[in-house]
Amino acid sequence: MSRMSLFNSPLLLGFDHFERALDRVQKAQADGYPPYNIEQTSENGLRITLAVAGFSMDDLSVQIEDNQLVVRGRQADDDSRIYLHRGIAARQFLRTFVLAEGIRVEGAELDNGLLHIDLVRPVPETKVHTIEIRGADKKAKSRTIDVTPETE
Repeated sequence: MSRMSLFNSPLLLGFDHFERALDRVQKAQADGYPPYNIEQTSENGLRITLAVAGFSMDDLSVQIEDNQLVVRGRQADDDSRIYLHRGIAARQFLRTFVLAEGIRVEGAELDNGLLHIDLVRPVPETKVHTIEIRGADKKAKSRTIDVTPETE
């Protein structure tokens, strides 16, 4: 059975990258491992914390791909151990977060099984441009227009 797509219409040519992005988001939401928190640490600071108990720094990678933060984990198989019961899963994971325009990753830290990734949202700069206004009489007057981004 084939999947119906919103973007199959001949009127929506060239939107296949949106469809791929939606598929990636849907796949990421389907799996809840590893659990994570997102907290605001300051006015312009965010922190993503993932519970990655059992993973070492060598088992984890944090990368930025396009506008996505991608966290991967893969534990190496240890053939020297013989398990009588294995209740702690040693599975790989892929967790993605879509980053807004201008968000910077400041760093990542692994502490007691928690991977902390610090993000910074840059403060928008106020820009002032002087626009020349000409009247019907061709005399130029200079007027300053303040272009300030709205704050939330």
